[in-house]
Amino acid sequence: MSEHHHHHHHHHVSGKNLLVAIILNLTITVSQIIGGLFSGSLALLSDALHNFSDVLTLVIAYVANRLSHKEHTESKTFGYKRAEIIAAFFNTSVLMAVAFFLIYESYQKLMHPESVDSLIVVWLGVLSIFLNALGVLLVKDDAHHNMNIKAAYLHLLSDMVTSVAVVVGGLLMYFYEIYWVDPLVSMIIALYLIGASWSLMKISLSVLMQFTPAGIEVQDVIKKIKETQKGVENVHHIHLWQLDDHHIFLEAHLNFNENISIGECSVILDSLEQVLKEDFDITHTTFQCEYNRCHVMNAIV
Repeated sequence: MSEHHHHHHHHHVSGKNLLVAIILNLTITVSQIIGGLFSGSLALLSDALHNFSDVLTLVIAYVANRLSHKEHTESKTFGYKRAEIIAAFFNTSVLMAVAFFLIYESYQKLMHPESVDSLIVVWLGVLSIFLNALGVLLVKDDAHHNMNIKAAYLHLLSDMVTSVAVVVGGLLMYFYEIYWVDPLVSMIIALYLIGASWSLMKISLSVLMQFTPAGIEVQDVIKKIKETQKGVENVHHIHLWQLDDHHIFLEAHLNFNENISIGECSVILDSLEQVLKEDFDITHTTFQCEYNRCHVMNAIV
């Protein structure tokens, strides 16, 4: 068996920006809870609950980010690389749960609308937009390179959008006294949360379940291996999975049609490693070289 490793330079994610975003969201949450209780606005309390979930999200994202940088050990050979994927899945799951709770509460209040102190709703909504916008700007760059930070970024971005909805609802209540707008805005917020969370939730679950990474077809990988090295009779026991945002692993058995030397095998594996990196962005390959052992063509297991 031969194993090859690549060393790549990846975007370094800073934890400091997450800490600042946590403080901003704590400020929003406390002010909206107080404002929501005084004004009687479900939309404001919904936004506060959403913001509180953001605080939890950012704390978890920060801890996971710190863990992911810990060195691997003999008892943890992969280190804590999956910590951020677990955090991303947990955080999107929390968003979904919050969304369904808001839908239920919104329906109850839509059936029985109550008057709301709309000016409080408007001013606190504006404060939330401003502070969430700062949070979004803080983590925007890191979100492009890290699934965990992207989950946190989605929380912040959705908060900013929902705060805009809260302000619009507050203005409608202030000028037209149509108080059913408040639970309606809350329900719109909830539906938006479901839409924003679903895709990332599926991706993070896929990584945790070690499914084949999106965009890679196993049969295409097998075809490329056989095209690159004509001496490979068949490829079997092939497995593809993703460790985290940056590392894709491949393991497979290569059955050769000639009894080649270890030196020749090493040259072939070096070549395959390079081709698979360039064509499929596979960063780690582990091949077991065989001769006259298996005649099952292209078996995955």
